[in-house]
Amino acid sequence: MACFQKRSGSWRAIVKRKGYGVLTQTCDTKAQAEAWARQVEGEMDRGVFVSRAEAENTTLREALARYQREIVPSKKNADREGRRVKGLQARTLARRSMASIQGKDIAAFMQQRQAEGAGPNTVRLDLALLSHLFNVARAEWGMASLANPVEMVRKPRLPAGRDRRLIDDEQARLLAAAHAYGGEIGPLITWAIETAMRRGEIAAMRWEHLDRKDRVLLIPETKNGTPRQVPLSTAALAVLDALPRRLDGRVWGMRPDSISQAFERVCKAAGIEGLTFHDLRHEATSRFFEQGFNPMEVASITGHKTLQMLKRYTHLRAADLAKRIK
Repeated sequence: MACFQKRSGSWRAIVKRKGYGVLTQTCDTKAQAEAWARQVEGEMDRGVFVSRAEAENTTLREALARYQREIVPSKKNADREGRRVKGLQARTLARRSMASIQGKDIAAFMQQRQAEGAGPNTVRLDLALLSHLFNVARAEWGMASLANPVEMVRKPRLPAGRDRRLIDDEQARLLAAAHAYGGEIGPLITWAIETAMRRGEIAAMRWEHLDRKDRVLLIPETKNGTPRQVPLSTAALAVLDALPRRLDGRVWGMRPDSISQAFERVCKAAGIEGLTFHDLRHEATSRFFEQGFNPMEVASITGHKTLQMLKRYTHLRAADLAKRIK
């Protein structure tokens, strides 16, 4: 039979059972303490009790710190993931024990992030980290009784993919402005349109990964963690043939952020609004379909893991489709 002790501002529940030892839990009210004791004793009676001690004695902040030490270093974007961990540790929710966090708490956290102006994808990334944390804690850190509260809530819906494409003479204006700007941005624009490569993949290109004979470029490390080979058009090869060789083995001298900054300046000079460098990946993906490639072929080129994501990057012009209708 459980017993209860009134403490300063709280109640302590004590359950003693042969074979289980002494289990205690401190709650804000006596009713909460009694509910906890009933649940524990009921599970003991049914033979399904699993100790919650580890989960109840570990705060979310402490679990995040362990996650930072043991899990984050093995992730592809370790620096970015580490910053996300630190942001979560600063939350009020991080003071709570792992066992006490419920689905309603995660829902409240989502609402708070949205009220702060965080976009749906940012919130989803926060939730993905928390979900992985709870799963790791349950499977590897002795918290077998722990439920994953993130799995109990609806995730925010992602907005529809951007549908911005180059229209009319925008490509010619863009390249003319890039030529006047100078440097690598002009060839980079053409390369992006011809290959549908991501900005980071382009910036990381190395000459040693080019197979000139077979007209393919190896991308050894991608966003999805799977290497892929990109087939190169005649125009793409012409871009490479016109580039000087660098001593460090890299194809381009510009970093990802520098590419975006230069592209913004070129768009401004060309009088083009609402276009980002990433939109060139949408443009290239759509052009592959317009050239007659099937979804599996396009996904192989672009590196999209699912057809749903590929669809978000594909924006076919109705006028072009009309020309193919007999």
